[in-house]
Amino acid sequence: AAEVARARRIQQARQGCANAFLDLTGLRSHCALSAEDQRWLERACERLALSLRAAHRILKVARTLADLENSPAIGRQHLAEALQYRPGSQAI
Repeated sequence: AAEVARARRIQQARQGCANAFLDLTGLRSHCALSAEDQRWLERACERLALSLRAAHRILKVARTLADLENSPAIGRQHLAEALQYRPGSQAI
């Protein structure tokens, strides 16, 4: 519970809201990926036939996972874990 509360404080301080409430501008600002990780996510979304909306949700979950680890950036491991939380998704 303490880790979750800390992650929520990080989100509030960074963007003024929880990651779940980020709009498109917020996603671009706070969920930026390296070029390599962006391509990886795009390929994963194509393979799994995910919509853009689903990709945005994955980014929000990955940002939350990074916050829980106190990581300033979203890494591949955060993206992979977020993908695994999708119903019916297989490990990539």
